[in-house]
Amino acid sequence: MPFSRRDLLHAAAIAPALGALAAARAERPIPKPADRQPGAYRLGVIGCGGRGTGAAVDFLSAAPEARLVAMADAFPDRLASSRSALAGEADTIKSRVNVTDATCFTGFDAYKKLLALDLDVVVLATPPHFRPIHFAAAVAAGKHCFIEKPVAVDPAGVRMVIDAGKLADEKNLRVVCGTQRRHQPSYLTAMAKIREGAIGRVVSGSCYWNQGGLWMNERKPEWSDMEWQLRNWLYFTWLSGDHIVEQHVHNLDVMNWAIGSNPIRASGSGGRQVRTSPAYGHVFDHFAIEYEYEGGVTITSMCRQIEGCDSRVEEVIVGTEGRMILAPGRARIEGKNPWKYAGDDVNPYEQEHRDLVAAIANNQPMNESRRIAESTLTAIMGRLAAYTGKAVTWDKAMASTLDLSPKTYEFGPLPIGDVAMPGRTALT
Repeated sequence: MPFSRRDLLHAAAIAPALGALAAARAERPIPKPADRQPGAYRLGVIGCGGRGTGAAVDFLSAAPEARLVAMADAFPDRLASSRSALAGEADTIKSRVNVTDATCFTGFDAYKKLLALDLDVVVLATPPHFRPIHFAAAVAAGKHCFIEKPVAVDPAGVRMVIDAGKLADEKNLRVVCGTQRRHQPSYLTAMAKIREGAIGRVVSGSCYWNQGGLWMNERKPEWSDMEWQLRNWLYFTWLSGDHIVEQHVHNLDVMNWAIGSNPIRASGSGGRQVRTSPAYGHVFDHFAIEYEYEGGVTITSMCRQIEGCDSRVEEVIVGTEGRMILAPGRARIEGKNPWKYAGDDVNPYEQEHRDLVAAIANNQPMNESRRIAESTLTAIMGRLAAYTGKAVTWDKAMASTLDLSPKTYEFGPLPIGDVAMPGRTALT
């Protein structure tokens, strides 16, 4: 079913300003049929890879009365493998996987068929490129959402998410995003310490996601360009945003959180030193970015995916009286007011779903979409700075016309384009 994101952006259902959806502000209440018990939420999953499957398990663990009733993916084999994995879960999980062949959908338009069902909550876990489209459609359909990070790969997608998030508030919908550090006790306690002044005034910091390589699927002769790229979405900027967006957004979100604002400028470098084979598409394998915030606060950001190098995944926030060092499950202060987190930590992947379920059950406001959209744009700024060799301001990035969408979504030819070259690649 060929269509383009540009077509979707101009469709009445999910226009950029979502103007046609404004009529839904007096929308029907959140669907709670009379025969549905409290907490017996009906869940649908869009994107049935490892993260979508894991998120389904996390939601079912967080909501013991919930049921998974529908699934959607571009590929039948991915959907089948997810169903198989869920069948191998503990009885308390698999007994509530009530998916049937009639509620499984594949293809580029599978999300539309799923969203037409009687569902309360949807998990959005496709490659990042599709998340703005799916989020806007889910909000239009009146569903609470769990959205994996990042929520876009380009400024056009970021703006779409921000607009859909505004409508979600108007429709009284709950939205939680896959920035699990925001739901982790060690991080929450550490941020409270920073707000209390335990490290003084924040003046600088650094963050890292340096690791080895990730998976890659060798191309099969029968795969079209589109299928090859979808099955190796990490390595194509239009699908993943590059790893500074897809992965490093976690660390950048923490830095924005600690500072309490978004950066005003980004500059830096990056390249493709080791993963040079066409099998790795056109993404970089390392980035080093400097972010400048109001008041002269600067952050150094590093991310790398190269085998044989040192690994480091953490955030360091420097204040006038000490520094906070953070990593999942660990937090400590060095300086005038030394401190170390000694409390229990929970599974943050499950906790974010508990928080979503609690917000729905108690009719409490919760909408993380704008926050993760802004952290996503922070990462996009860094990528643009490295790709072009130019400084990128927040205002320039937010207003950018860059839209990485293919002309159509269909299984056929799809050129991958050139690898970005600093000093030659234009800033748009």
